[in-house]
Amino acid sequence: MTPWEIEGRELVNCTCDYGCNCQFNALPDKGHCHAVAGIAIDKGHFGDTRLDGLKIAAIFKWPAAIHEGNGEAIAFVDERANEAQRDALLRIMTGQDTDPFATMFAVYASTVTKMNDPVFTPIDIDIDVEKRKARVHIDGYIDTTGEPIRSPVTGAESRAQIVLPEGFEYEVAEIGSASSRTTGPVVVQIDQKYGQFAHLHLNNNGVVRSRAAA
Repeated sequence: MTPWEIEGRELVNCTCDYGCNCQFNALPDKGHCHAVAGIAIDKGHFGDTRLDGLKIAAIFKWPAAIHEGNGEAIAFVDERANEAQRDALLRIMTGQDTDPFATMFAVYASTVTKMNDPVFTPIDIDIDVEKRKARVHIDGYIDTTGEPIRSPVTGAESRAQIVLPEGFEYEVAEIGSASSRTTGPVVVQIDQKYGQFAHLHLNNNGVVRSRAAA
């Protein structure tokens, strides 16, 4: 495998209510899973190819639980990426050069039966994990916004986290509320559902664990 490693920030919005049953090995609460994800890579490499500052995104639709398969997906890669960077990012996003099922990319790729052609385009991503605020925008394809969960009584921000010491995506995720509208070949509509804000640190073997979690 070509050695690779990325550090960055993500926003994921799916159709589950806050908490997302999938994070706890349960079935999706709507019976299906539709999701939008955006990742800003702060630092990374694929072999000798640098990936610093690039952005990626994806839309997924599974007709039932993710592990049951038959999913459809489309990947978006920062138009600023050169040919080597594009190839590197698509290999990472499709679970190549990765231990089996070691990352969410590898897991999800194994459940997708219809992969639309990738789109190389400007990607606007702004993610503040700690504040639980984010936006992912791709003109003509994705408009996703994330914000803190708020009390239905007082309107005050409510903070919650999910900790997965052995997860394949993150160690700790801040949970907020997010909404998405997409157009193009994979259409989803999500209104104020599960929003996952997380710092990512991944390589060929999966999540790079912090010393405290070891």
